[in-house]
Amino acid sequence: MHSGTQSMTTGSVRRAMIAFATPIFLSQLFQQLYNAADSVIVGNLLGKQALAAVSSSASLIQLLTALMIGIALGAGVVISRYFGAEEYDTVSRAIHTTAAFGVAAGIVLTVAGVLLSPVLLRWMGTAPDVMDNSVAYFRNYFLGSMAVMLYNVFTGIMNALGDSRRPLYYLLFSSALNVALDLLFIGAFHLGVGSAAVATVISQAASALLCYLHLRKPGTVYQLQPHKLRFHLDLMKEIVRMGLPTGVQNSVISIANVLVQSYINSFGSDAMAACGTYAKLQGFAFLPITSFALALTTFVSQNLGARQYDRARQGARFGICASVVLAEIIGALLTLLAPSLARLFNSDPEVVRIAVTQSRIENLFFCLLAFSHAVAGVCRGAGRATVPMLVMLSVWCVLRIIFISIAMTIVHDIRVLFWCYPLTWFISSVIFLLYYCKSDWVHGFERRSIHHIFHN
Repeated sequence: MHSGTQSMTTGSVRRAMIAFATPIFLSQLFQQLYNAADSVIVGNLLGKQALAAVSSSASLIQLLTALMIGIALGAGVVISRYFGAEEYDTVSRAIHTTAAFGVAAGIVLTVAGVLLSPVLLRWMGTAPDVMDNSVAYFRNYFLGSMAVMLYNVFTGIMNALGDSRRPLYYLLFSSALNVALDLLFIGAFHLGVGSAAVATVISQAASALLCYLHLRKPGTVYQLQPHKLRFHLDLMKEIVRMGLPTGVQNSVISIANVLVQSYINSFGSDAMAACGTYAKLQGFAFLPITSFALALTTFVSQNLGARQYDRARQGARFGICASVVLAEIIGALLTLLAPSLARLFNSDPEVVRIAVTQSRIENLFFCLLAFSHAVAGVCRGAGRATVPMLVMLSVWCVLRIIFISIAMTIVHDIRVLFWCYPLTWFISSVIFLLYYCKSDWVHGFERRSIHHIFHN
């Protein structure tokens, strides 16, 4: 076994899955904690208008980064598949192609984010009292796009090789750094909302640097050498084929979320701040969802690459069940604690009331959200990324927007926006359940070799 890698093709299925998913879970936890700390500091030191500005920027950030990060996820599938097949020369070429893509994507995001921020924020109907702060936060964040993109690429490479522990250690460091810089920039130097984005970028850059130094380790299958960075067209085609459906899916869903945010903005800065607060709380429910979805993609991809088909099935069943159960437990806890948690971000009674209302409507349906993401992770690991793309685009984007557009003309109530999420999670879960039970996602792969799948 190569240093810094972990094969998931041997040993206990449950132990391998948990050992890989746990560091990802903890990484996501600390990332969510420092994101929450960011909002707590902004909301308490700068007020609810500043909190609303940060919240309104989040959906736009997701919109512009979704495509690039989706393609990076496709790179992880390619790397883990070849790693499972023990084709290490191809693994090295795939890693250098992925890193080259990260550099190019960072440049594109920097230019797009800085130039488009005022236009997109106005298009969303951002309230005038938070516009200046929103533009400042948005532009400062995207000036550091290179650091953000390389961090995602490097951690994706490490996860694809079965190493989910080092990204956790690096994230712990950057989380502490982010909170310290928030307190320094906002609390001590009074630099305003834009400095919160600067703190985030600096902490992401620190994590990216630590990842890079590890990937530079000589004599390893993953050694990253700057002079070898280039687009190997055969592998870039595979990466795009695997990642583009996820990237398009995430981008279009982000467009839907931007449209939803524009409806939220129509209810004023209190609603903007409240929904931003709830988004931070909801992020904790995504911890088991994200960790097991990533673990399922890597586990299934490695085992199918090694032709361990029964093992891929066993891991899929366990990962789906674990994700659903953990997400529902967290959803129940967040429902009980919602009033107290919301007040941590901002004590304004109206902000707290709206955040608690959204929490009580959505939280107990997190099991549906988890199931959809888990099956989507299995599909991506099996090379079928178009399946979750089609399901999520049709349900989480098209149907969701149609529902909101019609319902809001009948009843202009913010609770209509909140109910659209459980409704669409339920519909997508039914579709994914039917696909998982009826399809041949393993047998179809089994009938074809790895090279046939990737090159035809």
